[in-house]
Amino acid sequence: MSATLQNLLPGNPATTRAQSTKISADPKGEKVVYCQNRTVYVRSITDPSKPALAYSQHTQPTTVARISPTGYYCASADQAGNVRVWDLVGDEQIIKNEVKVIAGRINDLAWDGESKRIIAVGDGRERFGHAFSFDSGSSVGEVTGHSRQINAVAIRKDRPFRAVTAADDNNLVFYHGAPYKYNKTINTHSRFVQDVAYAPNGDHFVSVGSDSKVFVYDGKTGDTIVELSAKASGGHTGTIFAVDFSPDSKRIATAGADGFVKVWDIAAEKIEASHDFNGQSSQKVDDQQVGLVWAGNRIISLSFSGDLNVIEQGGKVNKLHGACKSFGVRSLDVAHDGKTLVGGSYDGKVLSWSADGVCKPVSGGEGLSAAVLGVHSTRDGAFVVSMDDSVRKISDGKYAGAAVSTSSQPKGSAASISGVVVVAGSNGIDIIENGQKTHHATNYTPSSATISADASLIAVGAEDGKVHLYTHSSDQLVESTVFTNNRSAVTALAFDPQLSLLAAGESNGKIQVYDLTTKSLKIAHWVFHSARINDLRFSPDGTHAVSASLDTHVYVWSVKKPMKNIAIKNAHANGVQAVTWLNDGEFASAGADAVVRTWKLKRHEGA
Repeated sequence: MSATLQNLLPGNPATTRAQSTKISADPKGEKVVYCQNRTVYVRSITDPSKPALAYSQHTQPTTVARISPTGYYCASADQAGNVRVWDLVGDEQIIKNEVKVIAGRINDLAWDGESKRIIAVGDGRERFGHAFSFDSGSSVGEVTGHSRQINAVAIRKDRPFRAVTAADDNNLVFYHGAPYKYNKTINTHSRFVQDVAYAPNGDHFVSVGSDSKVFVYDGKTGDTIVELSAKASGGHTGTIFAVDFSPDSKRIATAGADGFVKVWDIAAEKIEASHDFNGQSSQKVDDQQVGLVWAGNRIISLSFSGDLNVIEQGGKVNKLHGACKSFGVRSLDVAHDGKTLVGGSYDGKVLSWSADGVCKPVSGGEGLSAAVLGVHSTRDGAFVVSMDDSVRKISDGKYAGAAVSTSSQPKGSAASISGVVVVAGSNGIDIIENGQKTHHATNYTPSSATISADASLIAVGAEDGKVHLYTHSSDQLVESTVFTNNRSAVTALAFDPQLSLLAAGESNGKIQVYDLTTKSLKIAHWVFHSARINDLRFSPDGTHAVSASLDTHVYVWSVKKPMKNIAIKNAHANGVQAVTWLNDGEFASAGADAVVRTWKLKRHEGA
């Protein structure tokens, strides 16, 4: 057997309150580049269904990534002060160089026009930035003149090279290069300077800040030309988090905490267009625009909620959706049509992906206020179990009906094809059918649960390592068997489609498979995970099972030949949270990296 990656469905950028989030684009303006946890994404703007590129080799959360002007390399930085330069050509993303820039978070970086030098800036203990050669890491100048963390940096693309940095000390510092040396301090702003950008033709650069002001400067001398925000009416009313130039260098776009993206004409000193994103989320703070890039003939802005807003030339707005935080355990399932994936994440988002990879959020109803702990497809929709102790139904891409409260904090959940939901909580078992809840107390502490497709059998795992098997009819729940072969808390359970086997995954990474006919242990060889089993699923034909683990690996197991398996190592950074089968030859996985990956399984004879 073997498994190959088919598609990668990316998460969206991670945002931080009251902080600019850096997003960028490739030189052709066809792809957007951003960071989420330890992963850097390069994602198509023109065709969201195209597989994205994900780079997950950082050991710390990433903060900014930018592609070189040649388009061959990407430089990405993290919270520990490291910059990694890696190859965009090919599938392996081979690292070119890694440089320790500062002892602290890097907030921004910039390439020079020759794709030879990089300046990275941030919040270090000994210095706030460094200029270095991308291939050797040798110094090509000094970043000095600031007394507080630097938020942004921009480099003039043509000779004579110039650079400018913007910081929390309310100042900009202008540099001559290369090598880059301090030239002068510019103190036009009265509050934090959030972002700075150089025009593609090098004639101007622009700065924006928390004082709602926009300044334009001469690109060669650093002299202030005009306060654009004072000349043009209808400017921002709050912090301006990001700015970027149009490809023709005649206009700029700004993104603000007031929920607006504004396009400014530099020569005419006026606002050309204003795009209002307020009211698009349930909370006003989610509509703040915290990042922006001008990519080709499109402007892409980032909402605090994580949504990427693609603003076309005529003003039409398309959104790129994705999870912004880790997926919940067992929170990925395939819809009844066998093509659409439905998943939920720890930020309360529930998303669906069509067969071509286009992502849409579930909308309407009350929505969710807490992390998603389970998503379970049924014949006519899906059920979502969340950490706010509730179960909600999804129908036709929207929340339907009122939420049903659980009796305690959910530990595990599942649903039958007909829509019977079982929730294992800290004080017992809830069975929800047709919007009505029946509670069954237990003399043990449940830790996981599953239900057969026809709702006739329910299995509940316990903290003490036992598995309790029940028969279910109407609201009656009768315990029939207790399996005692597991040695640690049972964290994942799955019935095979024929109801002949029950697989039980443990917190220690072991999986035991029980024969439901003889009520005995059948397979004890699935022991290669090294950490908690988060999810387990049998294939539709029952010949294989797939497991998701905190150890970052996915395993595909053969039922006929228990010693046969496929190991997909490092499938998801920080752990695999959920798996589900699309059909007998394809399955999907979701991880703590907010990514969904689909895999193609190639079976060999007898496996």
